[in-house]
Amino acid sequence: MLLRHGETGWSRSGRHTGVTDVPLTPAGEKQAARLADRLAAWSFVLVAASPRQRALRTAELAGLTRSADHRDRAAAGAGVARFEVWDDLAEWNYGEFEGVTTPDIRRSVPDWTVWTGPTRGGETPAQVGGRADVVIGRVLSYLERGDVALVGHGHMLRVLVARWLELDPVLGARFVLDAGGLSILGHEHETRAVLRLNEPA
Repeated sequence: MLLRHGETGWSRSGRHTGVTDVPLTPAGEKQAARLADRLAAWSFVLVAASPRQRALRTAELAGLTRSADHRDRAAAGAGVARFEVWDDLAEWNYGEFEGVTTPDIRRSVPDWTVWTGPTRGGETPAQVGGRADVVIGRVLSYLERGDVALVGHGHMLRVLVARWLELDPVLGARFVLDAGGLSILGHEHETRAVLRLNEPA
């Protein structure tokens, strides 16, 4: 299961938010809290989150940081056997374009997208894809034992969807993930598949 963090001021305004550690807005906190009701029936052998506060706060409000053995059984939220913070789940490093909107970038770089670049001083799609592959590799051993939830960011999770499907990282451009949205990856027989995509909180 993939959860994109709730709304931030920068995500609302379209500013590229990679390494900048911005908080959730009140609306973003509500989005994350609503996820708890949807996840209450789930049990996860692992929840991993990006180290950014917007992802960690989303995981907390969604009930994904509580241990299955120690949480209040009456509280909303999923059962979680193990919670970890993974640097490889951090958002794309946008380099010089950190905090800048696409329209503003296109004033100097016509037709620019994060998928086609350039992203001066930041990561390439291949580099983000490499991190997604590391995440998938770590997750696979847990999936033999049960479900896993990953809490992260729009562009990184879009690349992760592409790599789960064994596609080029740039094809993450074709999967849109809204703030506070939930997606589920899995298998159809032995083939990796998208089971749910971008369900709103």
